[in-house]
Amino acid sequence: MTSHRVQASILDRIGNTSLIELGPFVPPDCARILLKAESENPTGSMKDRMALAMIEAAEADGRLKKGGQVIEYTAGSTGVSLAMICAAKGYRLSLVTSDAFSIEKRNQMAAYGAELTIVPSVEGRMDEALTRNMIEAARQITEATSGFWTDQLENADQLPAYHALGDEIWAQTGGKVNAFVQMTGTAASSRGVSEALHRHNPDIHCVAVEPSESAVLSGGASGEHKIEGVGAGFVVPLWNRDSVDDIATVSTETAMETARRLARVEAIFAGTSTGGNLATAIDLGRRLGPSATIVTLMCDSGAKYLSTALYGGGAKAAREWRPSGDSTTAPE
Repeated sequence: MTSHRVQASILDRIGNTSLIELGPFVPPDCARILLKAESENPTGSMKDRMALAMIEAAEADGRLKKGGQVIEYTAGSTGVSLAMICAAKGYRLSLVTSDAFSIEKRNQMAAYGAELTIVPSVEGRMDEALTRNMIEAARQITEATSGFWTDQLENADQLPAYHALGDEIWAQTGGKVNAFVQMTGTAASSRGVSEALHRHNPDIHCVAVEPSESAVLSGGASGEHKIEGVGAGFVVPLWNRDSVDDIATVSTETAMETARRLARVEAIFAGTSTGGNLATAIDLGRRLGPSATIVTLMCDSGAKYLSTALYGGGAKAAREWRPSGDSTTAPE
C-alpha cells in the first residue's frame, strides 16, 4: 500500500502538478503536446501559485500583518485563489469582480468568505474599460480600509511562483522540451515560465497568446472578447516582450471549441484559456513537426465555467425520459 505524507495545510498542495501527454486530440502531423494539469491545485487553478507568492511576500516584508485585510480586482481565478489562501491564513478579503465572469467563480470566492464588489460589464464582455473600472474600485476600497492591495497587474512578487512552474516543466520533461505556449492576462505566467525555461535552454521557443479580438500585444486595437482571465485590453505592466520569442492570437470561438473538443476526446475538462493554449500549440506543432515537444498549461478546471457560453448549453440538448404508459397517473 502506498503511503502519503500528512499535509500540515491545504496550502501544501499547491504546485508539483502532473504533466499529461495528449493522445488522439493531437493531429498526426503535429508535435507531441504535453499539458500541465494546473487543475490539480486546491482551487483548480494555476493562480493558487501566484496568489500564495504575493501573500507570503507581503507577510515577509510587513505589508500584510496578522489579522489584516487583503484587496484585489479579479476575473475570478486569482480571486478564488486569494480567497482560499486568506481563509487558510485568517485574513479578511475584499474582492472586486464583474458579471462578465462566471457565477461559479463568484460563488466559490464567496464560499471562502470573501466580500464581493461587482462591477457591471457590457453584455458580459471583457474589455479595457471593465479592467480599469475594476482597478479603480479596488483602489477606492484600499483607500477606505488601509488594507493590503495585492494589485496583480503591478505585482512582481508572483514571478518566482511561475519561475518554479517553469523549473517543474524542465524537470518533468528531462529537459526535452522545444516550445512553451501560454495565454496572457497579467503576463506573469507567460513571462515567468518563459524566463525559467530560457535559463535552462535559450533555444526553447516560448509563445505568448492573446485574444485576436483584442490583440494589443501584437500591435492591434483594444477590443471585446470572452476568454476569461486574459486579454486586459492594454499592454499590462508586467509584460516583457524580451521574455518570449513570439506572440500569437486566438479567437474566443476557437478557444471555446478547442476546450470542448478536449473534454470529448481526452476527457480533460478545462476552461477557455486552456482551449486557446491548445489551439495555438497545435498550430505551432504542425510547423515544428512530430519530432518536437510542446508544453502548455491547463490553466484551470472547466467546472468554473459550467454556466457560461463555454459549457452552459450542453445539458439543454439532453433528451427527457418518460416511463411507458400513462405517465400522468401518480402511483398509488
